[in-house]
Amino acid sequence: MPDSGLRRVMGFDFGTRRIGVAVGQELTGTAQPIAMLKARDGMPNWDEITTLVAEWQPKLFVVGLPLNMDGTESEMSLRARKFGKRLHGRYHHEVVMVDERLSSFEAKGEVLARGGSRNFGTHGVDDLAAVVILEGWFASGT
Repeated sequence: MPDSGLRRVMGFDFGTRRIGVAVGQELTGTAQPIAMLKARDGMPNWDEITTLVAEWQPKLFVVGLPLNMDGTESEMSLRARKFGKRLHGRYHHEVVMVDERLSSFEAKGEVLARGGSRNFGTHGVDDLAAVVILEGWFASGT
């Protein structure tokens, strides 16, 4: 694809209560947080995602794949894959699943380094974790 390095990409940190969303540009390899969406047992309000997709016009989706520390898949991995399949089915863009181990840990560290709240239950870091996932994918060059 000739414009592959110019694509706008939307990244997701899938969770059962919240789904973090970030958007980035392949050319710069950087991303920014854009939303933390509420989910009910992993099911988002698809209208909210549709609004974000319409606003940001991504060409590709990157979804964090929550693997166990030994690299094996878990129940959450299966749920994240299902979410990725639903994204593809609704918006017809390629979906790339990427290892997201430690993305939330890294995002929490960034918040604490800036003097932010330690109450991550109320003040989630899911959108920042989506940035970490997306920028990690950019850096991998895949």
